Amino acid sequence: MPLLLGLSFLIAIYFAIHAVRTGQDRYWLFIMFSFPFLGSAVYFFAIFLPSFRSGYSGQMLESKLRKALDPKRELREAEQNFEQSETVANRLAFAKALLDNNRVSEALSHYQAVLALDLYKTSPDILLAYAYALYLADDAASAKQQLDYLRAENPDYQSNEGHLLYAKILTKLDDRTGAMREFNALVEYYPTLEAHISYIEILLQWNETQKAKQLLDLAELHIKRQPPHVKRLNAEWIKQAKQLRKQLLHNTK
Repeated sequence: MPLLLGLSFLIAIYFAIHAVRTGQDRYWLFIMFSFPFLGSAVYFFAIFLPSFRSGYSGQMLESKLRKALDPKRELREAEQNFEQSETVANRLAFAKALLDNNRVSEALSHYQAVLALDLYKTSPDILLAYAYALYLADDAASAKQQLDYLRAENPDYQSNEGHLLYAKILTKLDDRTGAMREFNALVEYYPTLEAHISYIEILLQWNETQKAKQLLDLAELHIKRQPPHVKRLNAEWIKQAKQLRKQLLHNTK
């Protein structure tokens, strides 16, 4: 019993701090400390949970939970929307959902159908999505052709993601000089972890160990300076950076 009372009091303190920091009415403090367990439970469902779900972290967690519990939900919904109304927007959403579920060949057919329309045949965003799908289909030559066409038809269009994709495509095509030129430019003006990690992985494939180490040192310094919420968003790339560090240490032994 004393243990339960102590635990309920600690929970009440936690929610009381939340109430003060978020500017809730002071009567919540009275309720939580007068009825520690019941008051905390009421506060959790009435205030804490709704505010958490509406925040970015809450939305991210909810999205991950939904995907874990029902990983095909977004695909089903996109397919249903497209079947109900075959609009261009619904077709593109369905194509993206197919890509996200590794159904690349089906996604390609939808992108091709949209690009066959005169109104959209030079749309840079759609061409970029199509090139990415071709890249995933291991058709780097066609992917490069689409990006070259995109650039020719839309000379003022800028896309960091598109530039990164172009550098990866050149790597697949064994154009080492071109790929290094594009990656070197990318890490200068688009210093994201994704760009750095992608380049480091490729440098290690090319046995450019010293250059890879220099970039990894910079990436780790960047990670160290990031606030917690940014680290959470970059968790995948941070994990890969740690793996690359282990690989570098192994290679230099």
